[in-house]
Amino acid sequence: MSHGLSVAVVGAGNMGGAMLARLRELGWSVGVHDVDAQAQSKAEALGAAPFGSTRQAARSLAPDGVLLIAVVDAAQTEAVLWSADGAGQELHPGQTVMLCPTLGPQTVQDQAQRLAQRGVDCIDAPMSGGPYRARQGRMSLMVACPDAVWQRSQNLLNALSQQVFRVGDRAGDGARTKLVNNLLAAVNLAGAAEALALSERLGLDPMKTLSVIEASSGQSWIGSDRMRRALADDLEPRAHVSLLAKDTGLAVSAADAVAYDPPLGRLARDLFAQAMANGWGQLDDAALLKLMRQR
Repeated sequence: MSHGLSVAVVGAGNMGGAMLARLRELGWSVGVHDVDAQAQSKAEALGAAPFGSTRQAARSLAPDGVLLIAVVDAAQTEAVLWSADGAGQELHPGQTVMLCPTLGPQTVQDQAQRLAQRGVDCIDAPMSGGPYRARQGRMSLMVACPDAVWQRSQNLLNALSQQVFRVGDRAGDGARTKLVNNLLAAVNLAGAAEALALSERLGLDPMKTLSVIEASSGQSWIGSDRMRRALADDLEPRAHVSLLAKDTGLAVSAADAVAYDPPLGRLARDLFAQAMANGWGQLDDAALLKLMRQR
């Protein structure tokens, strides 16, 4: 009989916390480590076992357990796995690391290779859709992993989401898919903000204009979601400006690596960089409407 926790979540912020809450609701045994005491306390209140380091969290896992990493970027992922208090030294063959941050494809490949040297499997599984949909099990998971790992992980993947897409078996293909998606999301968001700022300058009611767009050819999910909040002056962060700023930069770098020039992607990257330069990195990315209003 297997002893230990099924899953340990490292990074219980907006997305990691939502996934943890869903797993607990479905009866999974879950551990948690987050450097933010408030996030840790929220997870503990849901019945997650709290740990003081990623190393301790990894040590708690069952022989077939999964370390689910939901931190922000490559540097944090590296620290989670390979710092002095990292999980890497405690992971064993039969266990799995699930990488959910938006990372560069090469970063994912490198981490998968280092884990493989210890006999540990890796699921490249970036996510999209925001914390509300993650909590409801309706976010998108873009999964790349070998066949055997895919088969073994079905219960967990299906618990996390009803929208699981297997995009390949090569580590990094999940990351590549996520970067393509997020580049389009950034272009769509910039376009929606531009259109609504123009509608205001033309003397239109922007909320009425948005309602028309939502029923017409200009509709996009991210445009509707973010612009309704922006028009209500609600910039409480669900998805920080800093995240799409990072992701557009990674996407353009990935395009450069294959000698592809994405003109709209570069414009979106530059707009998010400008929002960062304005000091808006910790605002919701709906703040792009503020940027467009300044033009």
